[in-house]
Amino acid sequence: MQKIVFFGGTGMTGQCAVRYALQKGLTVRLLVRNESTVPDDFKEKVELIKGDVTNKDDVKKAVEGQELVCVVLGTRNDLKPTTAMSDGMSNIIAAMKEASLKKFSVCLSSFLFMDPEKVPGMFVNINGEHKRMLEMVKSCALEYRAVLPPHIADEPQAKFDTAYDKPPGHSRSISKLDLGQFLVDCLFEETHSEKVIGICTVK
Repeated sequence: MQKIVFFGGTGMTGQCAVRYALQKGLTVRLLVRNESTVPDDFKEKVELIKGDVTNKDDVKKAVEGQELVCVVLGTRNDLKPTTAMSDGMSNIIAAMKEASLKKFSVCLSSFLFMDPEKVPGMFVNINGEHKRMLEMVKSCALEYRAVLPPHIADEPQAKFDTAYDKPPGHSRSISKLDLGQFLVDCLFEETHSEKVIGICTVK
């Protein structure tokens, strides 16, 4: 498995995952709406497909000829109601099935481990969108890895831990570098197949 396509590869965590995939020697493709958002340090090292994850044809083109898929979609700091990420997830799953691809990782949120009424009010809309995505992922009949991080910190790499169907419980944060690495590495580990994975820094 050497070819990987990223959706959301220019966001904070996405960039870390892309850099790690390149270090690992993978051939990397990105679907991007705007090429100006692609960092200079890897712009020349990746294949760019211009398009939008909510457009089925763009997603189909991005997935074509790939082996692995990594989904790191986000809204940056926009917490308004949206269906762009779940619409995108639906398009990615459909395109993967059409292209006979099996393995993908997706970054969601550890709020999904909480009772919905305990989720802080400002995150209710985005959590609802993540919930739609997770339901889609769990019923897709593909070899998914659903990764649910807590606060994603702009911190150096550290020791981290994972757990299935719950947060590991050591802390409420994870380095963006560790998360990016795990989103790629988990695709190569069969033990993580079809699992909902909590992750955090050990503090």
